Amino acid sequence: MPRNWQKSTSSSQDGGNSVEVSTNAEGLVEIRESDAPESIVTTTPTKFALWLEGVKRGEFDHFVA
Repeated sequence: MPRNWQKSTSSSQDGGNSVEVSTNAEGLVEIRESDAPESIVTTTPTKFALWLEGVKRGEFDHFVA
């Protein structure tokens, strides 16, 4: 069964630099980067929601000079 990947709302117009999310048959959340679609991270809906909360708070914002 093909996945229904959804792109992040902050993705660029050309589709680059985007994160895509889907759920699998077991109800787990799958995450991939559009530039490397063969590399998929799988997690539970609860852990995904906690991660999203951290992203919104800026917990993962790091600047590399």
